[in-house]
Amino acid sequence: MIRGIAGLVEHPEERAQHSGKIMRRLVLELRPHTRSLVFTLALVVAAALSQALVPWLIGKAIDGPIMHRDAKGLLWLMLVTLAVSVAGGLAGRAQMLRIGSTGQRILANLRERLFEKLQGLPVAFFDKQAKGDLMSRVSNDVDTLNQLISQGLTQVLGALLSLVGVLVAMLALNLHLALACMAVIPVMLLTTYLLARRARKAYRTTRETTGAVMADLQEEIEGVRESQAFNRTEANIARFRARNAKNRDANISATAVSSAFSPVIELLAALTTAVVIGYGSYLALHGTISVGLVAAFLLYTQQFFRPIQLATQVAAQAQSALAGAERIYAILDAAPETPDAPNATALHEVQGRIAFEDVSFGYEAGRPVLSNVTFTLEPGQTVALVGPTGAGKTTIAGLIPRFYDVSMGRVTLDGEDLRTLARADLRRQIAVVPQEAFLFSGTVAENLAFGRPEADLAEIERVSREVGAHDFIMGLSEGYQTRLGHAGTQLSQGQRQLLSIARAVLSERPILLLDEATSHVDTKTEATIQAALDRLLAGRTSLVIAHRLSTIRHADQILVIAGGTIAERGTHAELMALGGRYAELYRTQFGDRPSEAADVSSSAMA
Repeated sequence: MIRGIAGLVEHPEERAQHSGKIMRRLVLELRPHTRSLVFTLALVVAAALSQALVPWLIGKAIDGPIMHRDAKGLLWLMLVTLAVSVAGGLAGRAQMLRIGSTGQRILANLRERLFEKLQGLPVAFFDKQAKGDLMSRVSNDVDTLNQLISQGLTQVLGALLSLVGVLVAMLALNLHLALACMAVIPVMLLTTYLLARRARKAYRTTRETTGAVMADLQEEIEGVRESQAFNRTEANIARFRARNAKNRDANISATAVSSAFSPVIELLAALTTAVVIGYGSYLALHGTISVGLVAAFLLYTQQFFRPIQLATQVAAQAQSALAGAERIYAILDAAPETPDAPNATALHEVQGRIAFEDVSFGYEAGRPVLSNVTFTLEPGQTVALVGPTGAGKTTIAGLIPRFYDVSMGRVTLDGEDLRTLARADLRRQIAVVPQEAFLFSGTVAENLAFGRPEADLAEIERVSREVGAHDFIMGLSEGYQTRLGHAGTQLSQGQRQLLSIARAVLSERPILLLDEATSHVDTKTEATIQAALDRLLAGRTSLVIAHRLSTIRHADQILVIAGGTIAERGTHAELMALGGRYAELYRTQFGDRPSEAADVSSSAMA
């Protein structure tokens, strides 16, 4: 909660793109569905033609059978009008079903591409983005596009074709009366353009504030224990209320702009209707046109403004969709992980020798986090990193699986620069136990086999016994088939840590990265974990980050990291004899009771 929403600020690549560019990209989304859309267009044409024919048929009925009291002719025209209306209704229904299913396929594909893109983005991208905002983009923003594609697309096509049909019919019936009706078109176009620009800006703000609300909501839910423990609930409520108020005000502003479309169109429609009645009646009284033609024109006037009103409503909806599309394409356009070198080396048999050679690294240019770091992990060795928070320990660990690439120097595996290796091959050699053990929604067994899906239940149980997790797993409602909720929050931190370690061990990878692996468990559980690691990590190259120095007393080498550099290195005994930073850290933890540390380690070795 301290981090706030740093990832929500608009980045340069997210600045407003030209509407035409966004629309072109959305049109490209339709290209794979051309056949379906052509069929839909045919249905739209049929529906539009039926609508255009009805007023003409009514006008014919007035001037013909009604004026001449021809009941048989009137019945015939009534049946034809009914048939045309039914055909148009069926075509309209079919087009909505067709475009609805097509739209859902387009959006499903878009969500899949977003998910695939997120899976392939570098860790650095997620360091700068709020999870709630990303969720808002994948869910809310895509749903906004759904409304535009599944509904707006056919509505606009139908409206445009209906408008064309009405204009053709009006021009064919009477040129002067048609031109009088069309005089309002420039006014409508100008009004729509001006309102659309304002609506686009307003809806962009709503999308951003919605993302901020989602990010804040997720953050507060995840940190509810800390909020309650530190009596921060009232402050958090006040902060959320302020952010939610911004979202509310943004939506009200957007609604105010979009709601202005309809009154303008209704006013112009009323004026045009008055013109048709006045001018049409004048022409009819002077015998220039028939009464039936005036009636047909009145119906055409309604049909003329109905698609325009519908199109303006969709135009307002489109501004919201375009604002959402900007945020979606900002993700799709984000720079992916640096691609593997064209001649990337494939890994086969890995010995596990990792060397940092004069490595420097910074998350941002000009702000180094590591400077001139040099050390070697020999195959099968355990190297421990200790030091204050922010010293660079986790950054060092993150360079090994290439979550980040070094700025200067190089990191090698068995003599090969990591940047020359295929990233997927490299990561298949590494198991990671993060500081905060993360479990996925699924069964316990599925979580344990996450790094090695082909593992059978017997292997899973064997590793769980060795790590000391079997007993508590069997105490769950369905044992290994117990389904875990989001992040496994129903388990204790120690239980999640044990499952995370078991998952890493089961993956059978030669390199292990343990980031604060035992920092959140009690002494008994720590001893259980340490004993399992001592037995099971033999022969593997292991990098351990720990604040409990008792867990690393038997490491082959301990590196003390301070200010992004290696301040001290050596074994536990060597560093204690040196009397430097490590010895000070050790005395800070254990004071004059070094036997307590020894007790933990000895119990782990028992």
